[in-house]
Amino acid sequence: MLAVNYTNLRENMKKYMDQVTDDYETLIVTRKDNKNVVMLSEEAYNNLMENVYVLGNKANYDWLMESKAQLENGNLIKCDLDEGSNE
Repeated sequence: MLAVNYTNLRENMKKYMDQVTDDYETLIVTRKDNKNVVMLSEEAYNNLMENVYVLGNKANYDWLMESKAQLENGNLIKCDLDEGSNE
């Protein structure tokens, strides 16, 4: 995570936007009176919103936690996937 003040961001906008998108960085823009802003890439934002949606539904959350518990307990089934198969 990066932090920069507003003046520095304004003077180096392209550089910071490239870091956010190319390096998957989150940027905190510090401002007076603690009115800070967070800058993140559209891809990171979309991933965040998807997680909020999926985990916001109790049924989805319960299903994911059960799957996680099964994985941690070694309850796995190994399947070979054949991309050429139509079955």
